[in-house]
Amino acid sequence: MKAMNAPHSTRRHVLASLGGAVAVAAAPAFLRTVNAQGLVRLSYQCGWLAQAEQGGLYQALATGIYREHGLDVEIRPGGPQVNVMQLFLAGQSDFAEADSFRGFAFAQEKLPAVAVAAFFQKDPRVLLSHPGVGNDALEALKGKPLLVATAGRQTYWLWLKSRFGFTDDQLRPYTFSLAPFLVDKQVSTQGFLTSEPFAARKAGVEPVVHVLADNGFDNYQNVVVTSPKMVREKPEIVQKFVTATAKGWASYLHADPAPANAMIRAANPAMGEDLIAYAIGAMNKYSVVETADTRATMIGAMTHQRWQGFYDTMVVAGAQPPHTDIRNGYTLQFVGKPA
Repeated sequence: MKAMNAPHSTRRHVLASLGGAVAVAAAPAFLRTVNAQGLVRLSYQCGWLAQAEQGGLYQALATGIYREHGLDVEIRPGGPQVNVMQLFLAGQSDFAEADSFRGFAFAQEKLPAVAVAAFFQKDPRVLLSHPGVGNDALEALKGKPLLVATAGRQTYWLWLKSRFGFTDDQLRPYTFSLAPFLVDKQVSTQGFLTSEPFAARKAGVEPVVHVLADNGFDNYQNVVVTSPKMVREKPEIVQKFVTATAKGWASYLHADPAPANAMIRAANPAMGEDLIAYAIGAMNKYSVVETADTRATMIGAMTHQRWQGFYDTMVVAGAQPPHTDIRNGYTLQFVGKPA
């Protein structure tokens, strides 16, 4: 199960944790490598281990979509010990996975990173409740015990408090185990739409699933970030990567996902076929990847209105400082414009 993204770090904290890595980082890979077939070598740093939530990337690789666009892409798995932004800011990958909160941080802290596409239009974060105990709507959880991890308490929890009047005395620690939830019907727990409901059902509980995005938590997830240098000097490469990845997602969700799934299971044997199939179904059922915005343009679409609206919401919730020009953290240059 994928861990919740940690909240953004300030520039001072990021650079301190990197030590001298930023100063001595090698040139970005796009400036130094073209393979023997003339394909541009690129690397993408994922936030977690290989899973269906990265299926569009693996499908584009496995079916040759990246190659058709002149790209030789390496997909690098993340994990609990991988700090994606440290690696990216140190110049160790050309692209990396992020979310709206990271985009806000790029603008606030003037970090050398920019969001170029959002392949999850809906944040897949959910709260799970037991059926038949009066917790059928998100607002009904006010005053009741909730399992929330430390990272979530600095992001979506602040939104829940602002939107629904939740209070800190409801909080219980979440240790990335469903056991406390399974044994107590009065407890609700955080989770991901693509994994925890599946695990709860396997354990004999048909959970009530509260999708935060369907209640106004408008965070973009699976956001692709790259460097401003890449955007300035190689915009055609950025466009090819975004377009090819969008095609990979369309193929993964609506054609045969077997090529990507084989690569996912090879990279992460813990991913069973049943869980992968469930995750694909959930992404389709809940319109995680495809929405009205993507149908009007392309998969990966972003809008100024969505970025600004979510930022304003999180300012009200106390999760973001006011008066940030967030357009410095993202660009719409590459969405809706196939190469």
